[in-house]
Amino acid sequence: MESKKRFTPAVTVILLFGIISLLGDVVYESARSVNSQYLNLLGISAAKVGLVFGIGEFLGYFLRLIAGVLSDKSGKYWAFMFVGYGMLLVVPLMGFTMHWDILIVLILMERIGKALRNPAKDTVLSKVSENQVGVGFAFGLQEALDQIGAFAGPLIFTMVFYFTGKSGIAQYQTGYKWLFIAVILLMLFLSYAYRRVKRDELIPAATKREFQTERLKPIFWIYTAFTFFCTLGFVNFSTVGYHLKANSLMSDASIALLYSVAMIVDAVTALLVGKAYDRIKTKTGMKTGGLLVLMAIPFITLLLPFLTLSRAIPLIVAGMAVFGIIMGTHETIMRSAIADITPFNKRGTSYGVFNTAYGLALFGGAALMGWLYDLNQIGMIWAFTGATEAIAILLYFRMNRMVKTNQP
Repeated sequence: MESKKRFTPAVTVILLFGIISLLGDVVYESARSVNSQYLNLLGISAAKVGLVFGIGEFLGYFLRLIAGVLSDKSGKYWAFMFVGYGMLLVVPLMGFTMHWDILIVLILMERIGKALRNPAKDTVLSKVSENQVGVGFAFGLQEALDQIGAFAGPLIFTMVFYFTGKSGIAQYQTGYKWLFIAVILLMLFLSYAYRRVKRDELIPAATKREFQTERLKPIFWIYTAFTFFCTLGFVNFSTVGYHLKANSLMSDASIALLYSVAMIVDAVTALLVGKAYDRIKTKTGMKTGGLLVLMAIPFITLLLPFLTLSRAIPLIVAGMAVFGIIMGTHETIMRSAIADITPFNKRGTSYGVFNTAYGLALFGGAALMGWLYDLNQIGMIWAFTGATEAIAILLYFRMNRMVKTNQP
């Protein structure tokens, strides 16, 4: 009886959002796992491929700021979601062309679609869950299902290659075309989620306020700076994978398996820390109480370069487990916290600012660590991570004081 009672309309919608995220990851993560190889088969140079992917990642994060502001100003969060998710249609369309210029446009459109939908999606999900089941649980469940999609998506191409016994252009195009099914299912689930939210009135009409009169609180900017420095010192898997390959520490298959294991750890961590976040909020009796969970992130991140960039396989495996824990915490608590420190009418903007800062930190940290690794300066990577996480720790204590004194 208790389990039925807890399966409320809000939980139903949260599960629907999780399925939507899962299907979205099936589409774009499967494509991202093969795009480089497909472009290579078509004779496109590595320099062009790298430039396109770099521009795509930049657009995917930078445009979230603009999309967040516009979704707040218009209040049309669902419109941004429908357009953003609808743009996933460009992925299966890649199976119909071999023209590199058209393919590049399609790849960039997929990243733009992700930028358009993410702030709006996080805003709606946070509002549905915050007074019902807790934002930690909502984002934790979404991240867990998200990772299942990221794990399962590339298997579509694996099956195509396995059953045909070939991996030529025709097989790649077949794999892309199969993704039409996931896109159609996603849009059906999104439409159903929209109807459920409207029918059950899970987002009550907000008090009318002028967008310009809302202001983000000081704690939001401290929190964003904390997130930036935590992430700046995070050792990206691109560096770890390069280290393993360059030193012949693992086979290609083992490296891929190691990453998959980290994603499973990510999914489990997301569920656990999401619930912990909500429990601490309840225990402290403060909406911002869950921020106290964040204390562990910079300390755990400090371990990464010492473990993942070593030459001992047991340490590297342990390091990738830590990698998964950090990713699960990033994707769950760091997004949940935005809902607790920002007003609803500014939440799209907040998620846009947060994602832009997060993306810049990922880009800057990975680029600098890659450069230092090429120079064989592993010690400098340790020092860089130590410095960024030390700054993050100082910002955490500042944020902690604001939480305990109930400062805005």
